[in-house]
Amino acid sequence: MTGTVTGTDRTDLTLLVVEDDPAGVLAVPELLDAADAAGTRVRIRTARNLTEAERLLTDDVHCVLVDLSLPGPRAGDDPLAPLRHILRLAPRHAVLALAASADAELAAEAVRVGAQDHLFREELDGRLLSRAIRYAVERKRADAVQVKLAESRLRAQENARLERGLLPTPLLEGSDLRFAAHYRPGRSRALLGGDFYDVVRTPDGTVHAMIGDVCGHGPDEAALGVELRIAWRALTFAGLCGDELLSTMQQVLEHERESEEIFATLCTVDIAPDGRRAGLCLAGHPSPLIARQGRAARLLPYEDGGPALGLLPRARWPRRQVELGGAWSLLMYTDGLIEGRSAGPDSPRLGQDGMVDMINRQLTEGLRGEELLEAAVTEVRSLNGGELTDDVAVLALERDRTRG
Repeated sequence: MTGTVTGTDRTDLTLLVVEDDPAGVLAVPELLDAADAAGTRVRIRTARNLTEAERLLTDDVHCVLVDLSLPGPRAGDDPLAPLRHILRLAPRHAVLALAASADAELAAEAVRVGAQDHLFREELDGRLLSRAIRYAVERKRADAVQVKLAESRLRAQENARLERGLLPTPLLEGSDLRFAAHYRPGRSRALLGGDFYDVVRTPDGTVHAMIGDVCGHGPDEAALGVELRIAWRALTFAGLCGDELLSTMQQVLEHERESEEIFATLCTVDIAPDGRRAGLCLAGHPSPLIARQGRAARLLPYEDGGPALGLLPRARWPRRQVELGGAWSLLMYTDGLIEGRSAGPDSPRLGQDGMVDMINRQLTEGLRGEELLEAAVTEVRSLNGGELTDDVAVLALERDRTRG
């Protein structure tokens, strides 16, 4: 049985009527034929029982009209069992409940359990039915949008909590060094990218700092960065340093990466307990920048660095001893800080020389710690002429007094 209501809007809706004798008491097509459909065209399908309804309930059905007096499987004395059955079969469809006016309480309960609206058989006419169908469909669509928005917000909140929990908590208790960090992932609306860093103080008083960058910008790279950071902390507390540490880190990378093309750059610094000297290892990573008291900032030596982790199976990473002095600032960063443009989209990249000039100017202005890092990242974005596409991590360690 079919029936239609046509109008100027040519919007098609399909109604499935589930009623024991649709042709007898409820002549839906005739009702709709007599209605002012306000531009809506409704096609009708009818089912005489729940089994037939399940067969006819396809994705192109927009609304289901369920007669609450419909015979069917009932859970005990639950008169809404047929409706509940339809709601389980059609979680994405709009559902209308049809009841006798004497069953007003039952009709209201039908809405509470999930129907979009209820109609009374004795008051039903074509205009009311047509409008109820349209409103039910729109209400169901609005409800679905709200559910998706709520789920999206919950996922975003969960991801934010997870990513915040994965960011490192520096362990520097007992050290006179000051620490600051700034992290800006390249992925839109993400808190964590493929860059990673950490700082810890071991029981002998040595301060170990690390910063690294997994190639790529997606969630898989972010997860690998977290794994490498955790491995670095564990290996550092186990007493590994220099080439031995990086060789083991490479093994972790090779085991955890999804593709042999994935690699990671890394820079490690171990600062002696007296704070005046440090060991430096570079694995394909930009060299840190040091600013000593009364002297301009410059890059630490980088000629003896080794390759990025994951590129060569038997690579070596020499540890270079560097003198820091009494009072100094050490800036470690990922290449996102230097690969942006120097004056807009078509200009040359900022590069390490441009970064050193920028940091020297900001140091001259008296910026230190978190203010320096925030100003550096802000200026890099401004010079780039827009948001940076690469992750940026930058950290600073400072020693502001001379010890004997």
